Amino acid sequence: MLTGVFQARKKDGSIYYRANITYRSKHISLGSFPLETAAHQAYLEADCLLQDDSIRIDQIQFSDYLLKHEKIVTLLNFRDNHIYIKNPVYMFRSYFHYYLTPDEIYKFDIDDLFYFSEHKLLKRGGHLYVNDYGMQVTVLSRYGIRNFAVAGKDYLFANQDPYDLRYENVININPFHGVRRLNQNGIISYHTAIHIRGDYQIGIYDTLYEAAIAYNKAADLARQHGIAKNFPTNFITELSAKEYAQAYTEITISEKYKKYVKQLKECSLSYRKPVTK
Repeated sequence: MLTGVFQARKKDGSIYYRANITYRSKHISLGSFPLETAAHQAYLEADCLLQDDSIRIDQIQFSDYLLKHEKIVTLLNFRDNHIYIKNPVYMFRSYFHYYLTPDEIYKFDIDDLFYFSEHKLLKRGGHLYVNDYGMQVTVLSRYGIRNFAVAGKDYLFANQDPYDLRYENVININPFHGVRRLNQNGIISYHTAIHIRGDYQIGIYDTLYEAAIAYNKAADLARQHGIAKNFPTNFITELSAKEYAQAYTEITISEKYKKYVKQLKECSLSYRKPVTK
């Protein structure tokens, strides 16, 4: 066998070749290949990347290599930072890059290094997510951003770079359900709506917390009138239980909405058939 190559067999008995390299006492798998020569080429590429520190992560042309871009990033990070991370992460002093593709590179705070070392970053339908305990968890949820939030309306990037996911750069404008931030000639207010058979306006409020509590109050009213729907609850940890209760009592919601849920209940009752014995 050529250097760095090991022969293996698939379940059907067919032969393939695995490439491996050892660096700083770490045994690293480089991938599987159909030909021995291809596996050896992968080994030679890895050896060159690990030995030649003039090859820099910000100048490399991934398309020039047989190795996958994930493996190249892993090798260069191990060479330069002396830490082996299985995911395509390259570390800097206070942040790191995650190479989702050679051209799609995300920046995260160094505090998130352990999480993304263990969780592979994936993308589907334009949304970034990881598989966590068998569930698909959106990356933006780590910033308190809801799954259905809209960039530019519910959250924005301070430096206008959507690839910069450091906490200081991601600004969550509307962290609560049913709340939308309004900016009318520089005057900020918050619009609250609830979805039952379409969106129904609850009111416009001066503060974000008032708008969030108004949503909770509207959802409670709907439940009281027998509307069977799984309304989410806005949790406002910044307020004490006493402060929340006082605000809940004082905040008003739309009279039209109150009449609307009352009519829904009356319609529901009118359609019920009498029970016969």
